[in-house]
Amino acid sequence: MAAAAVAFAVGQMAATDHGRAADYGVTIRPGLVYAVRDGTRLSGDLYLPKGHPGAAVVVAMHGGAWRSGDRSFYKYWGRFLAGNGIALFTIDYRIGKPGAYPAPLHDVVAAIRFLRAKSADLSIDPDRLGLMGDSAGAHLAAMIALASDRFDGGTTDAAGASEPVKVRAVVGFYGIYDMLAQWDHDSKAERRREVLAQKNGDFLVRPPDSITEQFLRASPAQNRRLYVQASPITYATADHKDVRFLLFHGSRDDLVDPQTQSQAFVAALMKAGFSARLIVVPGAQHFWASDAFEKDPRSYGAQAAPQLLKFLEDTL
Repeated sequence: MAAAAVAFAVGQMAATDHGRAADYGVTIRPGLVYAVRDGTRLSGDLYLPKGHPGAAVVVAMHGGAWRSGDRSFYKYWGRFLAGNGIALFTIDYRIGKPGAYPAPLHDVVAAIRFLRAKSADLSIDPDRLGLMGDSAGAHLAAMIALASDRFDGGTTDAAGASEPVKVRAVVGFYGIYDMLAQWDHDSKAERRREVLAQKNGDFLVRPPDSITEQFLRASPAQNRRLYVQASPITYATADHKDVRFLLFHGSRDDLVDPQTQSQAFVAALMKAGFSARLIVVPGAQHFWASDAFEKDPRSYGAQAAPQLLKFLEDTL
């Protein structure tokens, strides 16, 4: 595949046993505090391959609409990747009201700088670093990969505050890459629910539930520019085209639309000269990246694992 090529894999992914047996034992260093924000200690769990000093490392951000979730979402990927020679640092970041935009992005920057500053002690290679996330976490990963210079503030108390924030690779599961498109999608879904409720004689008034509006603390009518500034697709320019992308999105995802999010984002990356690949997973909906997968070859995670692993090995 040429450097700027984009592959859309729409066919059924073959069930597989990940391609090979794990080569390494796994060491877990839980609860590593990487920063303190507003009196809250932000922690991550580091999964390391035993007997493999200087391993490449991936920072993982959980999904949950920027308002829920925790670092345990990536415990299965941590064991899988570390068993195959790649370290994974799955982090908690600020969510809900304390985690309004751009707070979680500052947290991801702090986690990266912590790893770079402590790389010798942690036995990882700070120059072979990638990001990984699902849904809201994929948004954070893509934003930092493409626009980390916008989120240098708020990290001065973190270890390695002067360390660079350069990453080589991004893996995103059903991510949100265009905030305005997601707001439109949520608004249409809400109108459909209201029509259905009226047909069923349900006249209960429910508050709107736009995840992007809650995260950005403004509607597009109030601050359209903010939606543009907070969207990874805005930063799909030639400035950072050395970062490579592998995206997964389920064909039946009705929470985050594949066409207006992953497909549109990959098209923008291609236009800017990036190496990017989108795998559309037939039949998959939302919320599967955190499922246990290693003992179920039919699961979506198990089917994605070989391609994900090869991508990271080739890129990092």
